[in-house]
Amino acid sequence: MMSISSEQTTYLTMLRHDLHRQPEISGEEVQTATRIVHELTRAGADQIWQNLGGYGVAAEFRGAESGPTVLIRCELDGLPIAEESTLPYRSEIDGKGHLCGHDGHMCIVMGVALGLAKRPVRGRVILLFQPAEETGFGAQAVIDDRRWPEIRPDYAFAYHNVPSRPLGEIGLRDGPANCASRGMQILLNGKSSHAAVPEDGVSPGAAMAHLMQLLPALGSGTISDTDFGLSTLTHVRLGAPTFGIAPGEGELRVTLRSMTDKRMESLISETQTIVENIDERLKVSINWHDVFSTVVNDVEATDIARQAARARGLNIYEMDHPMRWSEDFGRFGLDGVQATMMFLGAGETQPQLHNPDYDFPDALLPLGADFFLTIIDQILSEHAE
Repeated sequence: MMSISSEQTTYLTMLRHDLHRQPEISGEEVQTATRIVHELTRAGADQIWQNLGGYGVAAEFRGAESGPTVLIRCELDGLPIAEESTLPYRSEIDGKGHLCGHDGHMCIVMGVALGLAKRPVRGRVILLFQPAEETGFGAQAVIDDRRWPEIRPDYAFAYHNVPSRPLGEIGLRDGPANCASRGMQILLNGKSSHAAVPEDGVSPGAAMAHLMQLLPALGSGTISDTDFGLSTLTHVRLGAPTFGIAPGEGELRVTLRSMTDKRMESLISETQTIVENIDERLKVSINWHDVFSTVVNDVEATDIARQAARARGLNIYEMDHPMRWSEDFGRFGLDGVQATMMFLGAGETQPQLHNPDYDFPDALLPLGADFFLTIIDQILSEHAE
C-alpha cells in the first residue's frame, strides 16, 4: 500500500503551520490558493486548474491506462473568528483563524499528492482544494464552472475531523451523513416614533417577540428520525440602542436544519407562512444565506472507504445518525457523482470545531493521507474491477 514517509510528514506539518498563520475566509482565499498551486507543482501534478468556482484549485494525477476518475476534496477557507492561542504558529490575521481544521484537511490532501509520485495503474486522481465551504457556496460554484466537465469524477471522497471522537477513528454512514441547513434573515419594517408617543409609530417589537416563540417551536423529531427538523434563533436586533426612539425596524436570524432536503422544503414553507402573516402593518422580507443540502453517502463508495479503513487497521465507527452540522460536499452527490463524506476522530479532549482555541492535530496528517491513498488504490489498482 502507498504511504507517505516520515520526512514527508515533517514537510506537511510545516506546511500546515504556515497555512494556519495566514487564514483567509470564504471568497478571499487568494494567497492560500497561490501557495497550494506552488506545492502541487512541486509535487509533479500532470495538470492544474486555477480559479475554479472562485479561488478553487484542482490537480490531476494520471495513471498509465484509462479507468475511473477519483476525486479527493478538501477546503481552502478559514473562519471569521479570532484565535485564542499561545501556539508559535497562531493566526497572524486579526479576527480570522483556521478553527475548523481546513488547514489540516489541505495538508492531508497534499500528502496524497506526495504519495501519487507513484501514479495509479489506471484512471486518474483529481485533488480538489475547494473554496467557500463555510458559506455553502463553494461546491456548487465549482460544479457550475465551465471547466467542471473536464474534471468531473466517477467517485468523490472527503472527510471532516471530529473532536470528541478517538484520535484516528473513521466514522462512516450509508445514506444521510450531514444535515441540510440554511440561514433565514427576516427584516421587519414599520414606522419609528418618539418614545413618548409610541402609538404614532408601528413597532415590530411585538411581532418579533411572537416570532421568537413560534419559530424555535417548529423543530420536531430527533436526529435519528427522517422528519428531524430544527429551527434555531441565532440573532435578534430591534431598532437603535437609544431611549428616545420607539423602533421602526428589526431583524431576526434563524438557522433551519433537517436530515433530508424534503423536510427542509417543509420547514421553509412553514416559516415563510408564519413570518408573512405576522402583522399586516409591517413590511416583511426574507433573505436566505448559507444554503447547504443534505450530504447523502453513496453505498458503494462508502463500502470502498470501509474496506480501506480495515486494510489500514483503523477503528471504524458505524454512525447511527448523521452529523447535525452541514457540509456543502453533498452538492457533488446531487451532480450524480458517487460521493462519500467520512469523519476522522480528532481526539476526545480536542476543543470543539469553531472554538477560539481549536487546533487541528498534526498526528492525523500521515494517517489521513495514507487512508485516502488506500481508497485510491482500492479503485485504481491493477486488481480492481
